[in-house]
This record gives sequence, structure tokens and C-alpha cells, in this order.
Amino acid sequence: MELQRPQAHPISSVRPASRLSGPGPYRLATICLATLCAILLISIIAVSAHYKNKPQGGGEVTTEIQKQTQGANVSALTATIQKLQQEKVQLQRERDELLAKLAATKAPVVIKPTQTAPAPIVCPMDWHLFNNSCYFISRISRDWPESQSFCQSKGAHLAIIHTAEEQQFLWDLLPRGHWNAYWFGITDSHTEDQWKWVDGTPLVGGFWEVGEPNNHIDEDCGYIVKTRVLERVAIRSWYDAPCTMNWPYICEKEMGPGASTAIPH
Repeated sequence: MELQRPQAHPISSVRPASRLSGPGPYRLATICLATLCAILLISIIAVSAHYKNKPQGGGEVTTEIQKQTQGANVSALTATIQKLQQEKVQLQRERDELLAKLAATKAPVVIKPTQTAPAPIVCPMDWHLFNNSCYFISRISRDWPESQSFCQSKGAHLAIIHTAEEQQFLWDLLPRGHWNAYWFGITDSHTEDQWKWVDGTPLVGGFWEVGEPNNHIDEDCGYIVKTRVLERVAIRSWYDAPCTMNWPYICEKEMGPGASTAIPH
């Protein structure tokens, strides 16, 4: 009977309160989370509304940035184009200079043929070389006209003597004898006392013996003497005689550039 006493009510009232207060922290967390979600949602809506209400302002900023970027790109491209144009002009100038140098280098090759050293002159047997001529000392006697004809048949002519060196060379070739006389290529048969070479050029100077030429008995042709009888030197060894005399002779064939080294038989 003591269990039904009214004093037991406070105990019963405390236990229900204890069961109700158990889930309290979870409910509070739920409420806080819901509140934060609501705040985040409101913030998103507010931000969206803000940007939605100002579309033109953002577009202007974007457009301005794009304009600045495009302007910078155009400036960079313009500078690049100008630089390339300058390089093009420089390359064209260098190309023109190289072409001019190339043309100058090739010009002599096109205009002037390749030069080679001239072949050495070789005289035929029994002919003697001096400078650019070959000389033949005959052993057969002929008169002056026949001697000239024989030389011409060999592509030569009676010797023309222009220098003391040439005179000395021929003098040394001649044998010394009692009176060794040799025709060479000088005559005044066309005009008396006007001595000319067989090529028609007039005589200048000469190597005459003292008192020669004297034109004694139609002496119109010249000859060289080398003898043991009298003391003779090369520079005083020319005489004149009738062209009909039969003596040996001296032929000369020029062997300059383009001349044939062949002597007709």
C-alpha cells in the first residue's frame, strides 16, 4: 500500500524528463545544419540575383579586357611584320650584292678563254733555234733568188737580222774557212742604195764591213763572210755581191704563237 502513496509522483515526473532530454543534441545539430543550408542558399540566390541584375557591367569589363588583349596582339603583330619587312629588304640587298659579285667573277671566265702555257718551240733536224725563230744553214750553193725560193719552199725566207745578238748567233753557227760566204735576206735590186729585207721593210743600221756596201759591178745582194784569211768579227761581216753568185745561204722560219713547227720537205 505504500506504493500508491502520493510521494512517488516526483520520481515518475523526473524519469520522463530524463528520456525527453536524451535526443536534444542531435536535434540542435540538425537545426544548425538546416540554418546553415538556408543561409548558403540565400547567399547563392543573392549573389545570383546581384550578377543577374548587372549583366551589362560585367560584359563591359570583359569587353574592355578583350579589347586590350586584342590591341596588344595587333601591336605585337604589327611590330613583327615591320621587322620581317626590314629583314626582307636586307636579304634582297645582300642577294643583289652577291649576284653582282658572282657576275663579276664569272665574266672573265666567259669572255676570256683559259690560258695555258705556250708549248716549247722545237726546231726540225738541222734547224737551229734562236728566240722564236728556227735557222737553217745550207751546204748547197745557189744564187740569191734561188736561195730565197728554196727557203720559201720550206715555209721560211732568207734570214732577216735585226739585232747584234741575232747576228752573233748566226756568225757562231757558220764554219770558218778560206772565204765562207752565205746569202741572207737583204737586197737593193729594186732601188739602188735602198737596202730592204725580203719582207719589204727597210734596213736600219746593219753590220757591214768598213767600205761596204760599195755596189761594185751590180752588187745588189747581201752576204755574210767568215774567213781565216782576214780577221773578221761578227759586227763587221756583211758584204754586197752580184745576186748571180752561187753561195750557201741562211733560211729563217718564225715560230711565234700559232706557227707550224713542220718544215716542208
